[in-house]
Amino acid sequence: MKIKSTTEFKNSMSLTDPPVALSLYEKAIWHAGKGDWEKAHNIVQNMDDQPSALIHAFLHRQEGDLSNARYWYDRAGSRMPVISLDEEWKELLAKFLAD
Repeated sequence: MKIKSTTEFKNSMSLTDPPVALSLYEKAIWHAGKGDWEKAHNIVQNMDDQPSALIHAFLHRQEGDLSNARYWYDRAGSRMPVISLDEEWKELLAKFLAD
């Protein structure tokens, strides 16, 4: 069953593992939200599309590696946002749940 709401997604974060029905993008966002940068990064690091580049950029921004983050934002066709990491995480979640 696909998770359709941010509330449902956030509730799933009380679990040990992400729900099986999540896409790879959503799983990366899930792990990032749980503070497991490495698991999130492992999911997107070998993907080669704009959506994964956007998540990859966020992860490097979260890590504090801003030059690497800029590279990935460029690959995603985007610019580094000037919002908080928490706000960006929520925007990513909304974007990927809507797709």
